Amino acid sequence: MANLLVSDHASEGFAHRYVRVDGQKIHCATMGEGKPVLLIPGWPQTWYAWRYVMVALAQNGFQAIAVDPIGTGFSTRPENGYDTGSVARLLHQLMTALGHTRYGVAGHDVGMWVGYALASDYPDAVERIALTEAVIPGLAPAPQIFVPPSDNIFLWHFMFNQVLDLPEFLTSGREKEYLGFMFDKWSHRRDRVAADVYAAAYGTPGGIRAGFSYYRAIPETIRQNQVRASRPLAMPVLAIGAEHATVDAPMQTMRRHASNLRGEIVRDCGHFIMEECPDDFIAQVVPFFLEGAA
Repeated sequence: MANLLVSDHASEGFAHRYVRVDGQKIHCATMGEGKPVLLIPGWPQTWYAWRYVMVALAQNGFQAIAVDPIGTGFSTRPENGYDTGSVARLLHQLMTALGHTRYGVAGHDVGMWVGYALASDYPDAVERIALTEAVIPGLAPAPQIFVPPSDNIFLWHFMFNQVLDLPEFLTSGREKEYLGFMFDKWSHRRDRVAADVYAAAYGTPGGIRAGFSYYRAIPETIRQNQVRASRPLAMPVLAIGAEHATVDAPMQTMRRHASNLRGEIVRDCGHFIMEECPDDFIAQVVPFFLEGAA
């Protein structure tokens, strides 16, 4: 059961809306009119990571809907429900409440995990999907722990974030420093990433705990994905990696799990691809969605 709460808050051309879904308040920012595209951010970002993509989609006849999934940004932070199936269900209900029964999806990082679950669980709703800068638990092989430190920079936090209580204890009051390390190490064009915006969001009560909850739900997400793996995605799938981050890993992850797949690599770019290289990313994503609108 969902009910729509309309906010009069708008800035920079974005309209902000809040939807009650199964007792959870979900925040999203929208821009434009036309076919809807749901934009799902990853950790440790918020809807704001999609701001450039939203403008480009709106200029090309789409309604861009950038969401704060539960635990993120202005959305509520429940204790449970961070497995990708549960999050996907809430986001599908969000889109239904907004009046959209068919829509496109783009997901980055953890948003790629959720986007895959959404497309797999609701194939009649998701028309096409762009996935970027992640591997998906349960589809990709589990990473090894005995690797050189230079190769482990994108891996170590998977285990740290899953530990119960200790990460909150060590990062309390130091959220900006902890997340700043991620932005420093994972980006190639660090000056383009709105790190202070995200540090402020995750530094509020419950913010860092909710972010860790997506990682603590990985065992359940893996269990679900082992079932999903038996039914490859039939809709068009675009998998994008960044040269200085996942490279072709998104494409390789989806190779056996999508029947209509293409892959791209954005050069001279780091993990935070929508902010670091917005023009190159938009040049891949917008034409992909335009194909579906033709």
